Amino acid sequence: MTYPPPGPAPATGPGGGVPLLAVENVSVSFGDVRAAVDVSFTLAPREVLAVVGESGSGKTVTALSLLGLLPGTATVTGRALLDGVDLYTRTPAQLRAVRGNDVGMVFQEPMTALNPVFTIGDQLVEAVRTHREVTRRAARRRAAELLDLVGLPEPRRTLRSYPHELSGGQLQRVVIAMAIANDPILLVADEPTTALDVTVQAEILELLRDLRDRLGTAILLITHDMGVVADLADRVLVMLDGRVVEQGDVRAVFGAPGDPYTKRLLDSVVSLGGGSTRTAPPAAPPVLDVRDLTVVYRGGVRAVDQVSLAVGPGEVLGLVGESGSGKSTVAGTVTGLLRPTGGVVSVLGADIARLGRRDLKEVRRRIGVVFQDPVSSLNPRATVAESVGEPIRLHRVLAGAELANRVDDLLDAVRLSPNLRDRYPHELSGGQRQRVGLARALALDPALLVADEPTSALDVSVQAQVLDLFRELQAELGFACLFISHDLAVVERLADRVAVMHRGVLVEQGPTSTVLSAPEHPYTRRLLAAAPVADPGRQRARRESWRELRAAA
Repeated sequence: MTYPPPGPAPATGPGGGVPLLAVENVSVSFGDVRAAVDVSFTLAPREVLAVVGESGSGKTVTALSLLGLLPGTATVTGRALLDGVDLYTRTPAQLRAVRGNDVGMVFQEPMTALNPVFTIGDQLVEAVRTHREVTRRAARRRAAELLDLVGLPEPRRTLRSYPHELSGGQLQRVVIAMAIANDPILLVADEPTTALDVTVQAEILELLRDLRDRLGTAILLITHDMGVVADLADRVLVMLDGRVVEQGDVRAVFGAPGDPYTKRLLDSVVSLGGGSTRTAPPAAPPVLDVRDLTVVYRGGVRAVDQVSLAVGPGEVLGLVGESGSGKSTVAGTVTGLLRPTGGVVSVLGADIARLGRRDLKEVRRRIGVVFQDPVSSLNPRATVAESVGEPIRLHRVLAGAELANRVDDLLDAVRLSPNLRDRYPHELSGGQRQRVGLARALALDPALLVADEPTSALDVSVQAQVLDLFRELQAELGFACLFISHDLAVVERLADRVAVMHRGVLVEQGPTSTVLSAPEHPYTRRLLAAAPVADPGRQRARRESWRELRAAA
């Protein structure tokens, strides 16, 4: 990575004083590709600055350049002054002293940020001893203090645990504990809540807010979630194609965006409270009928307990709840991938658990599945045409020119050009990959579509486009849908009815408008209060409501 020579004195911050961090005219290029162009901003002590934009906008590249974490092919120009010292003039050894000491980094995916073969304690001790001359015993005491600071119960037990033994929310708390191990003056948080449920997300945002207030840490927050920005940020900076298009106080920018792109970004946010415009389909025998479903895993873990629900033709049922609530286990039994311990799962009148191999294959032919992550659910060595046509080939429905024509029709149905048929997944955007996954799920004209978090990995504008497409296709093709999500705003937009799961039990279900506007169960009320909205004023009131409900739980 190539850095520029030293420059003059730092610029002043928004309040007129010398800022903690001053980024001045920073550009990052990879050969002829300019990933960031003349990016400038300041960050004051105890301030939260959110950098927002879609994938490829340059927000993460800019942040990684501050800590020397870009590959050797990157060229960086401009200045990044931390407490008056230009980070770009530091040697690799000096930058290693900055990372984890003056600046802490919270990465998006905690499972990949932690080493799976070492305990949590070993990794926290290493983070402490890398920058402090202390004994291993003293470092372990500090590690236990950090886990207590970030709100993890039983710190001593957690120190002995491996990453795979903790939940997603617990892992993110561990990563934050590691980032603040040496009392950094700046915390860089790259999409710290993207993979988390709304309730866990609310807890992590509360933790970051508390750390800012207690430790005086400034936070550079990188995200595409405008609700998170409204909840946590003091100021916001909007990036598009590597350039800053707008920045300012979060209330001013959200209330009256000055740039057309910012306005488009805010308009594309799917916010809770918009109401459902769907018309419920006429009553008919259900396509999916689940009665008293129970699933007990090895060791006696009751993942699903006496769950009953039904989805009629042309109906969308939203199944919501946090991680571990049993949503995906229900989906596994519906698709025949898991055997129920008790109860009945019927698809088109056939009890899946009682079917032989041949009959089960025929029922599965009528079930389409859209997965959460379009990257991992598509074969990287298969072209778009091969992925979309795979179900048709497996069931020997069409071949040759007829198969090719069917693939083209499916691509056209999900608003993709047939010219993309010979491309590979890495040559597509996130939204295009998810459209390919949807086309594959629709390949055999399913009577039932199981969609497991199909938009959670997408940017807000792409998410809105995919949701609009989904609604159009569902109205046109009339398939029943079990839509699994922890995003209540998405469920409100798509679903006719909602079923809420908590710890394996179905605690509430009913029409979407009723459940989301007048919930009866305390857990449903907490779930609704935890969902952030892209309005700083409304979000402040919702945050207080969530705190009250959490305290009463």
